[in-house]
Amino acid sequence: MTRRMVIMLIAVVVVFGGIFGFQAFKAAMIKKFMSTMRAPPQTVSATTARYSRWQPTLESVGSLRAVKGADLSLEVAGVVDAISFSSGDDVKEGAVLLKLRSDDDAAKLVSLQATADLSELTYQRDLKQFKIQAVSQATLDTDAANLKNARAQVAQQQAILDKKTLRAPFAGHLGIRAVDLGQYLGAGTTIVTLQALDPIYLDFFLPQQAIDQIRLGQSVTVRVDAFKEQTFAGEISAINPKIDTNTRNVQVRATLKNPDHKLLPGMYATVAINTGAPQNYITLPQTAITYNPYGDTVYVVEDKAAPAAGKPQRVARQTFVTTGPTRGDQVAVLKGVSEGETIVTAGQIKLHNGSPVLIDNSISPTADAAPVVPLDR
Repeated sequence: MTRRMVIMLIAVVVVFGGIFGFQAFKAAMIKKFMSTMRAPPQTVSATTARYSRWQPTLESVGSLRAVKGADLSLEVAGVVDAISFSSGDDVKEGAVLLKLRSDDDAAKLVSLQATADLSELTYQRDLKQFKIQAVSQATLDTDAANLKNARAQVAQQQAILDKKTLRAPFAGHLGIRAVDLGQYLGAGTTIVTLQALDPIYLDFFLPQQAIDQIRLGQSVTVRVDAFKEQTFAGEISAINPKIDTNTRNVQVRATLKNPDHKLLPGMYATVAINTGAPQNYITLPQTAITYNPYGDTVYVVEDKAAPAAGKPQRVARQTFVTTGPTRGDQVAVLKGVSEGETIVTAGQIKLHNGSPVLIDNSISPTADAAPVVPLDR
């Protein structure tokens, strides 16, 4: 019995040893197999980090307005008798633009002028009579009062007559005529707009933090959508001495030369103000930055030797960065990236630390410092 029990125990040990040995062998082979396996490379686009020259600027959007501009109208009503301008004319100050029918007012002015002339003759005659004591002082005073009254009535009628003539209050460029010959106009009806276009003002707002960066006479550069390839130069001519309590912004006015009359009142424009000396920053496309609540990151592509084949392999390494100002599609990186490093610009969502990558720049995100959006979009 003892012999049989020993043989049985030996058999059990051999069986279990074989089972456990097989399991250990299988685990070792699986581990060896898994260690030789590599994740497939992820296709990304990348760029080389380079220094770029940055000009510190303040930017804002404002509206253009004429130095002098008005919608012209008359104080009195009447029928249009004569029009002395055409739409789009350039006129001088004081030029006659339009007249209302005024025959009755002109006739009344002649009548009042005749009365004033008669009062003048009467006063001069009685003045001579008074010197020889032929009339009293009271008569002479009455004549003087009648003369003043007659002259006042002439001046009043002349003013009424003048109100029926529209003159250019300043030199400028006329808009489109809004009335026709023979039309009855009510008082205050707009006849035409008159705008002085050279120079022209640009009004815009800046945050109160920018007050110490701007000054009178400072140069500005202006762009408008109508002329994408052209910039307009000007200078700051006024700074509002009051901050808007609702927005905490300050209103600034720039004056621009406009000899070609390309800039028109009512246009909106983008203004840039240089505020300091140019600086050099490492510049990347904004698509290279992954913005997170816990910090902004980029993926740096590094060459790493593969353990098995010994050949270099490109892998991605995630690193935190500190970003600076932006311009267009670009962002300045202050910390975290060195010049010459290869940075992933698209495809980061597929990556993690150590992911093998394959760079394909056939389709790359834009990185324009001053992108222009077509009007048909």
